Amino acid sequence: MDYRTCALRRAISSAALLAVACIAAPYAGAQITTSRAVLEAGKPLASKSGSGKVIRLEATPATTQFGWYDNAQAPVLRIHSGDTVVMETLIHGHAQIVPDMTIEQMTARAKQEQIDAPGRGVHSLTGPVYVEGAKPGDTLKIEIGHIVPTAYGLNFNYPGFAGTFPKQFPQGQLKYFYLDLARQRFEFAPGIFVPLRPFPGIVSVARAESGRFGTVPPGPFGGNLDINEMVSGTTLYLPVFVDGGLLWSGDSHAAQGNGEVNLTALETAFKELPLKVSVLKGVKLEWPRIETPTYWIAIGYDRDLNVGYELLQQQTIEMIAQQDRLSPEAARARMLATWDCRISEVVNILKGTYCMVPKAGDVVAPVLPTTDNTDYFVTYAADKDLNKAMDAASLAMIDKLTTERHLTRLDVYSLASIAMDCRLGSPARPEREVHCLMKKSYWTGA
Repeated sequence: MDYRTCALRRAISSAALLAVACIAAPYAGAQITTSRAVLEAGKPLASKSGSGKVIRLEATPATTQFGWYDNAQAPVLRIHSGDTVVMETLIHGHAQIVPDMTIEQMTARAKQEQIDAPGRGVHSLTGPVYVEGAKPGDTLKIEIGHIVPTAYGLNFNYPGFAGTFPKQFPQGQLKYFYLDLARQRFEFAPGIFVPLRPFPGIVSVARAESGRFGTVPPGPFGGNLDINEMVSGTTLYLPVFVDGGLLWSGDSHAAQGNGEVNLTALETAFKELPLKVSVLKGVKLEWPRIETPTYWIAIGYDRDLNVGYELLQQQTIEMIAQQDRLSPEAARARMLATWDCRISEVVNILKGTYCMVPKAGDVVAPVLPTTDNTDYFVTYAADKDLNKAMDAASLAMIDKLTTERHLTRLDVYSLASIAMDCRLGSPARPEREVHCLMKKSYWTGA
């Protein structure tokens, strides 16, 4: 048994230990409660109003769901505005995808699950959490604290179905990785080291509609946004559609590229995902927004990237107009002057785009390369159809690295999903442009 297998098995054993007596240093001095005992008694835990409590929500059969949202689901926890819930999350497949499972076993299971439970997602969700005082027409402000992932992750593509290029990849692959949490990186292949950048792929409130919905498509409720800027220190704003909001999280990522082309990121579980939740009364949003220390982020999602791209511009203009108190015309001019927009994912039924608008007034749009430079491998495509431009640019990167870096095509498909950065050209251009970048620094000695 090699050191990677040993490390992976140790990580899994550690992740399986659900009983944790206390929370680490970031919460020193705070009042911390664990929800487990109360939940096992069948009574959701409620925090005191205005107390600013820190409450640990462990991932147990009683506090997690597999692949579904349902706003009829009884809350597993009740909190007040200003409280922090520290969630534990499970890896894909309700923690049943672990090292030693093969892609053949995983594929057979996925196909059987779609017969037994059609429409169910692969994601494991912790929640829902009921936020006292949250009503339809309000907004939840969700501040993401210091994330602690487990020490292993995985990436996979199914053979000949799902992902961006099922026809080009009739073979599937399931890869496991040890995460070096001390160095904040993982070794994708010998000599290829990619930084860890953990974030929740899913943070969601309940939809307005009753019923049960699969976890794959995102929407105005948030959900499977897969925006890799949602790291520690970031704030997410979600519109509220039902009383209490009903907050879930899952699809935990240790790293992800812009595009997520093979279907999955570097999937993992979180030992700790701190979410400080505040209710913004009477603040109405049509779609989620994101705030980093230096940027505001607007999003646009649709089955068709072209439609999502138009929605993105509309949402970005509206956000700038509100934040900077500008006319729509002036807001559009600022959007174009600072244009820094990316493709979050193209594999979640609804394809995602987002724009990063700098808070500082002196930041201008980055110049996007069309050919390799000192820092990046680059591929570029332009087309009147943004879907075609994205397909062409991302597939060109896969072909490029397969040839130039002497990796298998399946491995490059995986690496691209975890680490490729696909960006949108300016809407002022006559065609829709996509620039896909891969950092050369991932290769030691490159």
